Amino acid sequence: MFGKKKWSYPVIRTLVGADCRVHGDVEFAGGFHVDGYVKGNVEAATDESATLSISENGCVEGSVVVPHLVLNGTVKGDVRTTERVELGPRARVIGNVQYRLLEMAIGAEVNGKLIHEMDAMAKRPKNEPTPMQSVSTVEVAGE
Repeated sequence: MFGKKKWSYPVIRTLVGADCRVHGDVEFAGGFHVDGYVKGNVEAATDESATLSISENGCVEGSVVVPHLVLNGTVKGDVRTTERVELGPRARVIGNVQYRLLEMAIGAEVNGKLIHEMDAMAKRPKNEPTPMQSVSTVEVAGE
């Protein structure tokens, strides 16, 4: 649409199955899909196309730092995507969401702040790390 080619997701090389529980931090490259439970931080390696997808039965309890996130489950922690986040109709985030591009379906729930990364980047001095909070925020709450 609008002359841009459609985003294609990388091949899923890492999977946390529905009956699997992971306790500890996870670092991945490529595609990572969660159907089960992860208690720990999830971070993509230096792969610009790395994508985390969390199904409606999946849950991550910890912070998420990835270029691309496709969420239809639950994240209990802050989310930072350097490129794109897609929140499906059953997505639930209990924490702040920092993003560059956001797609949010009807029914998705964010209990925290939505922080547009371009706003955060423009307001900070050079050579300062990107903050999780910014002056330009949007408060969103579920039911």
